Amino acid sequence: MSPVLMHAVVSVDGFIADADDQVGHLFDWYGNGDVPLADDAGFQVSAVSAEYTRAMWDSLGVIVMGRHLFDATNGWNAKPPAGEHVVVVSHRPRPADWHPEASHYHFAGDVAEAVATARELADGRSVAVTAGDVGGQAFALGLVDVVAMDVAPVVLGAGKRFFGSVAGERLLDDPHVVVQGDRVLHLQYRVRGH
Repeated sequence: MSPVLMHAVVSVDGFIADADDQVGHLFDWYGNGDVPLADDAGFQVSAVSAEYTRAMWDSLGVIVMGRHLFDATNGWNAKPPAGEHVVVVSHRPRPADWHPEASHYHFAGDVAEAVATARELADGRSVAVTAGDVGGQAFALGLVDVVAMDVAPVVLGAGKRFFGSVAGERLLDDPHVVVQGDRVLHLQYRVRGH
């Protein structure tokens, strides 16, 4: 079965965006290096971050995202940054006029359905669930195998939490991946019990 990882860039105090839904300095590391991350993404990162991020992106088959992120990014203009498919968690249907050629974008009514659909589409490759409310719901449902964080050295003070509004304690194993980039620390933790 395809492993599911919950992923985002996060501040040291646990936020993926500020109270105004802006990322501020969280993404500075995407432009502070001399190695292109992808041909058309416009990101220039350190060699260490490029090696880590490319390997993670190459392992992905599907990204699961919420409707809020879909609307904010315009679904990455029908070109996911990694993987071949995107599953959007939404109670609203796909926008009628949005990229009719994008058959690799799927919509699901809830998180459990989205992750199940993503696992089918992933064909054994990894599934990434974006952090925030959707990721937090998947985590609370026990659907997340790995928590992957790109920790940026910034304190936002308030905003959108990495785990959304998830309450309750869950244990993670010690990090099995620790990679220090330039202005970012890449971490991965296996979820205990998976």
